[in-house]
Amino acid sequence: MTTPRADIDSPWKEILELYFPQAIQFFFPSVAALVNWQKPHEFLDKEFQQLVREAEQGKRFADKLVKVSSKQGIELYLLLHLEVQAQRENPFEQRMFTYHFRIFDRFGQHPISLAILCDANPQWRPNQYQFDQAGTRLTFDFTSIKLLDYRDRWDELEASSNPFAIVIMAQLRMLESRNNPEQRKVWKFSLIRMLYDRGYSRQDILNLYRFIDWVMVLPDGLDRAFWQELRQFEEEQKMSYVTTGERIGFERGRQEGRQEGRQEGRQEGRQEANASLVLRLLGRRMGEVPESVRSQIQALSVDQLEAFGEALLDFSNLEEAIAWLSAHPNYSIDNP
Repeated sequence: MTTPRADIDSPWKEILELYFPQAIQFFFPSVAALVNWQKPHEFLDKEFQQLVREAEQGKRFADKLVKVSSKQGIELYLLLHLEVQAQRENPFEQRMFTYHFRIFDRFGQHPISLAILCDANPQWRPNQYQFDQAGTRLTFDFTSIKLLDYRDRWDELEASSNPFAIVIMAQLRMLESRNNPEQRKVWKFSLIRMLYDRGYSRQDILNLYRFIDWVMVLPDGLDRAFWQELRQFEEEQKMSYVTTGERIGFERGRQEGRQEGRQEGRQEGRQEANASLVLRLLGRRMGEVPESVRSQIQALSVDQLEAFGEALLDFSNLEEAIAWLSAHPNYSIDNP
């Protein structure tokens, strides 16, 4: 069994912001046909947060309210809700209506309400909210698409150049491999290799790599094996793009450590998170880390771990890491 990320909406929020036009073109082509994509679009995150501040506490959704220009020169508001929860959300239809009405009340214009469902329940397909009582009737329809439906369209995904084809494949492979981490490792490597085969730019590869790496989590042992295979593949291709992901991963770990420290009110939360990540990165680069080195790294402070983690990305062997530690005050370590 693999451990899921705590905030699985985060990679979706990032990828939607990076490739919003491509997302609408892929999932909702009839809506995309209305938009003049030559003009910039505007994310209204702050405005939307103010509108839904009274929504359920403790729940996070990858909602995006975006202002675009139509081909007729009229402003359009697109409400894109991405449901990333694994279980059915009973008030979902009501929530879609509530958000729709609040946007209309604020801007005086009905938004185009769209939903992407990432859950694993093929029977749950919300697309309408109804109210009928004592002669008062209301029917609110919205468009929703189900990622599970793309399981039968795999050839289409593989043939598509749209980055969201990769995104869907990663999400589906994640769901299919929840109880099979070995298979997940194989699929994860295949998807990342596909990024190179499709001729994406370096930045696109890194953007999509971050999404794949975030949703397709591997246990530590398999993760180390995966990185060794990936490093070898990049060396053969003479394109060391994803190795930059080590730095990305370290920065992400620092943010997770800070968040954990704030939530628990203890410096230990950050220190343990950073020590674990530094050891993981060191293992990826150097192989097996001797116990004496591990224990010394685990004893470092948060600031020391961050400095060492930044520096290790430039080391080519364990001896260089040890030499760096020995050369800095209060970073002393015995050569095992």
